[in-house]
Amino acid sequence: MDPLIEHIQWLWPYVLTALHFAGALAVTLHAVLRKHDVRSAIGWIGLAWLSPVIGSVAYLLLGINRIQRKGVSLGLYDAWDHAIKQHLTDEDAERIHDLHQYHPTFISLAKLGTDVTGNTPLLGNQITPLVNGDNAYPEMLKAIREAKVSVALNSYIFDSDRIGEQFLEALKEAQDRQVDVRVMIDGVGARYSKPSMVDRLKKEGIRVAAFLPSRAPMLPYANLRNHRKILVTDGTTGFTGGTNIREGHCLKLQPSFPVACLHFKIEGPVVAELQETFAIDWAFTTGESLVGPTWFPPLQRCGPVFARGVPDGPDEDLDKINELILGALAVASQRVRIITPYFLPEESILKALAVTAMRGVEVDIILPSKNNIAIMNWAVIPQLPQLIEKGCRVYMSPAPFDHTKLFVVDGVWSLIGSTNWDARSMRLNFEYNIECYDDALAEQLDSIIDEKLAASRLLNADALRSRSLPIQLRDGTARLLSPYL
Repeated sequence: MDPLIEHIQWLWPYVLTALHFAGALAVTLHAVLRKHDVRSAIGWIGLAWLSPVIGSVAYLLLGINRIQRKGVSLGLYDAWDHAIKQHLTDEDAERIHDLHQYHPTFISLAKLGTDVTGNTPLLGNQITPLVNGDNAYPEMLKAIREAKVSVALNSYIFDSDRIGEQFLEALKEAQDRQVDVRVMIDGVGARYSKPSMVDRLKKEGIRVAAFLPSRAPMLPYANLRNHRKILVTDGTTGFTGGTNIREGHCLKLQPSFPVACLHFKIEGPVVAELQETFAIDWAFTTGESLVGPTWFPPLQRCGPVFARGVPDGPDEDLDKINELILGALAVASQRVRIITPYFLPEESILKALAVTAMRGVEVDIILPSKNNIAIMNWAVIPQLPQLIEKGCRVYMSPAPFDHTKLFVVDGVWSLIGSTNWDARSMRLNFEYNIECYDDALAEQLDSIIDEKLAASRLLNADALRSRSLPIQLRDGTARLLSPYL
């Protein structure tokens, strides 16, 4: 045997051992210093030591948060100084007085929201629920077709299907009218459909960008997705919620996999916060600053809702939604209602839900009876008996798969937007939500929830515990993967 090869064979195990110890030690030091979640830190440290080299590489690629976007390093927060001077009318003063008198704890929740986001609730917004794509898409397409100066569209998924074609055509028409159009699609979401809508929009000359495309150079960001759904036209009319651009959400088209969902039309001062979130993501992705009246015109009050945008993501916005959810559960005194397609929250939220129910608050949670991700169905079940035994009521909604994201407290406060109640949404995804204070809006949302409850099946803790051992083992094993689902 060649002496050089023999020498390499002798040396190689020592090199691997040195790499293993160096990598595992580096992971340990970084996790101890930078990871705030103890379980996450322990998990990564254990993986690094028990999976030689592979564990350290996995941490390098997936465990380190490299997204730091404060000010987008471009001085854009100063450029977007669109502070709105709010003048209280007599009606505003009366409503705030009533809130103090009848729901005093919501004043502390509003303060929490201000501390979490750095913004105060904005007066004078109109928020209209749009059930399923059947109602959302016509309104969104109308807004694009009537746009005069600008269209900003961000979607996790923008499929090349029957609905995608309608949006593509509307965007082309806007471009032909000399409207400034910007479209952003998540790098992973863009790959759900062939041909990619990113490529098709580029061919039409429309300014489009993929957020953190998952090509090899961007592999460290493959786990960080932009899950936001934002459309703003002329800087004055906005849309957000949980509805992607794909025909599955349009039930009248009888798609192969129908998906129920809820979206919202937004008008009033809070639209500027939707636009700001889009502009920050766009600048981060492309380096282009969207400033001036084309994107941020003066906005007028047009409705009764006190509203505040709540961006959330694995950067400076991390944990905003978690903190707001915990705050809302803490102040609830009568009723908590939750609809989410994916329910794998952190232990702190599970405990808060249980304690809220034990305080005598009605807690209703609606989940889909059949998830679009089988392993998600399995992972959800093991956590439900403990919630039910503490007084929470958990319902399973029938088909179609319900993609709605909704959180309503005491018929006054609601949280709408794109966030699911799982670790991916709350720790890894970039999400966007709006915090709303308005009893009339909450009443509308409660009516939607009532309809879903009427069609849903109430779960029983004993029945869940009596499942066969193989099924319980399957579900328990899937539960261990919850931080990554």
